[in-house]
Amino acid sequence: MLGLAQAWCAFAADPVEPGKRAVLRFEESPVQSADAEQVRIRLSALEDPPAYDLSKDEFEVLLPNGYDPAKPHGLFIWINAGDTPTIPEPWEEELARRDLIFVGARNSGNKRNIFDRIRLAIDANHNLRKLYPIDGRRVYVSGFSGGGRVASMVGVAWPEMFSGTLCFMGANFYTDVTGSDGKIYTRNFYPPDEVTALAKPYCRYVLVTGEKDFNLANTRGVFKHGFQAEGFKNVHLIEVPGLGHSLPDAEWFAKALDVLDQGRR
Repeated sequence: MLGLAQAWCAFAADPVEPGKRAVLRFEESPVQSADAEQVRIRLSALEDPPAYDLSKDEFEVLLPNGYDPAKPHGLFIWINAGDTPTIPEPWEEELARRDLIFVGARNSGNKRNIFDRIRLAIDANHNLRKLYPIDGRRVYVSGFSGGGRVASMVGVAWPEMFSGTLCFMGANFYTDVTGSDGKIYTRNFYPPDEVTALAKPYCRYVLVTGEKDFNLANTRGVFKHGFQAEGFKNVHLIEVPGLGHSLPDAEWFAKALDVLDQGRR
């Protein structure tokens, strides 16, 4: 039986000024990422995760303008396809309006091994919760393209840590799925039943794709023959008209966040 209780550890960080990005370093990880065997089991990975030293990594954090330390905020954890955790400026404004704190690891793009990318998202969650009062109903992991695929795995395999998952132009699933193009997309991970039993009724998932996105058929398959077929209660698919493999504008970003926020309990 996997231990689902979080193990809190110490952190080290520099002060963060609301409205301005700051670079933070953290020293320790919770058991969900520090225990390499647990990481492997959560994914049913054939290979062992490599050595991992959180203290060598940096995270970019953005507190909303007007941040009130007495008010619990949501958390938006970003996994980019590239090595810089950037999002469009209008997205940052939308996060601020919704009292969501942004955090993303540097050097966590597609070139980095998937185990590290997953662990960095978990560690960002853990340490930001120690730094700030966080509303546990609004802890969202998100990403674009390859980062979206990693986010989809994190949000399913670590459901006790992430209440919502928002995938842009890329999503994986733990069963083989048939895409709307008729192709079979093979599974990428396989979490234990005790983990999915928590994810299915309680966590929320939004998959965003575009009319011209080359991952459209795959994402449709993950939605219909993956999440829906496996009995996930809170999963939504958003298809942006005319959009290719790129991030949508702030209006569509807001619609996706609306879905996540409306499902909180």
